[in-house]
Amino acid sequence: MLKVALTGNIGSGKSTVARIFSTLGIPVFNADMVAKDLYTDGDVVKELVELFGSNILSTKQTINTKKLAAIIFSDKKALKSINRLIHPKVLKKYNIWLDTHSSNEYIIHESAILFENNLQDRFDYIITVTAHQDLRVERVMDRDGIARDKVLVRIKNQMSDKEKCDLSDFVISNNTNDMLIPQVMKVHNGFLKKKKC
Repeated sequence: MLKVALTGNIGSGKSTVARIFSTLGIPVFNADMVAKDLYTDGDVVKELVELFGSNILSTKQTINTKKLAAIIFSDKKALKSINRLIHPKVLKKYNIWLDTHSSNEYIIHESAILFENNLQDRFDYIITVTAHQDLRVERVMDRDGIARDKVLVRIKNQMSDKEKCDLSDFVISNNTNDMLIPQVMKVHNGFLKKKKC
């Protein structure tokens, strides 16, 4: 089984590409979603409060993800702290998930911060999804209902598209006039051929 990582900066359309792979019957592990789910775990909530203080809690004593995002996306040290806490827990869940999909030709591990967490060596191939920055900013503003300056702060905390592309085996371009499905199919068919060799 080939282990394939799928990454891309905020607003690139990485999740859209992941959905296409999923439609093709390829199992997709969404690391970002698993990380988000961990914010409801009692032990994790306790550790997050120890790291960032009780002001990240809502009135129901759950993590206020908007407040937490505001902290971690404006402070690289805070971002590293949360990654050190959450990342090993996500990896543990990924390894369990991997065991249940071992009969597949290949799997996709979707993660926005693959390179930032130095995970690239765990995978046979890496795909990066890219789009022009202006388009990514517009997408995130529409999706999350946040101001342009806040999106730009988040972008600043990520590696550049060029750096990610240079470290990747495949690049899928997701600008307005790009056709996603043919690009995904080309990569998909390539993986199936590699597996048969």
